[in-house]
Amino acid sequence: RPDASFRGFAGQVASGTIHPGDTLLALPSGQKTRVRSIVTHDGEQQEAFAPMSVTLTLANEIDLSRGDMLVAPSAPPCVSRRFEAMVVWFNAHPLVLGRNYVLKHNVRTMRAQATKIAYRIDMKELDQYPAHELKMNDIGEVEFESSSPLFFDSYETNRAAGSFILIDPITNATVGAAMIRGEL
Repeated sequence: RPDASFRGFAGQVASGTIHPGDTLLALPSGQKTRVRSIVTHDGEQQEAFAPMSVTLTLANEIDLSRGDMLVAPSAPPCVSRRFEAMVVWFNAHPLVLGRNYVLKHNVRTMRAQATKIAYRIDMKELDQYPAHELKMNDIGEVEFESSSPLFFDSYETNRAAGSFILIDPITNATVGAAMIRGEL
């Protein structure tokens, strides 16, 4: 808000196309609004698409905070606290079931636990094997439960809304990267 006459919401278009007049749904609040204008450093635009960074002015006053999403009401993302993802583990300490990690999805952070490891991939043979932990450089399918709902698409559909990192809450080290497969 550079002055009292302008209120816009800045962010990056993750997928799709936005035009003035489009109806949008704010998540997590569930409020509906319409796009009044699309503003970039080059001035007002008639269209915005991924991966443009834009500022949207809206037809009505709604509350949006850092990490909230504006989505098309006809194509909302999945909303779930339980989901599965392919994880690449970076840390010397293995991924432990039931341990709290910080999950960072775009700019939102929350606590999450791995509840089940479906399998680990043997990188030499590309076969799947049962596993109870992931060690450094392992890749596996892991089920998670987060402390608050996650708004996501599958990684296959939308890389920006379908990926996250895991952070050790004690050391603040990034311990894993994940590609969301879907909700449970």
